[in-house]
Amino acid sequence: MLSTDTDILSAAQAWREAGRGVALATVIETWGSAPRPVGSHLAIDQEGNFLGSVSGGCVEGAVITEALEVIEEGRPRVLEFGVADETAWRVGLSCGGRIRVLVERVA
Repeated sequence: MLSTDTDILSAAQAWREAGRGVALATVIETWGSAPRPVGSHLAIDQEGNFLGSVSGGCVEGAVITEALEVIEEGRPRVLEFGVADETAWRVGLSCGGRIRVLVERVA
């Protein structure tokens, strides 16, 4: 079962209050078929712990890697992921859309 946005934001706040570096990734745009809607969140702490989802699979791993850099550098960034439909089916993904994800450090 996926966590609610309230759970994700509360965890990010608790991690931050505990002194951890934290980043929040948010789906800001989708096109075509996308596994998570605009506004979906993924919270990541400096140790790579995470809660929530912005897509799943290899996209999630890439977002977590970028989030660790955002925590370190402090500069937000927008990531874009997309897979052509026939390519998606070859790698076992059920969708072929595009998503844009904003990753920002939680102050």
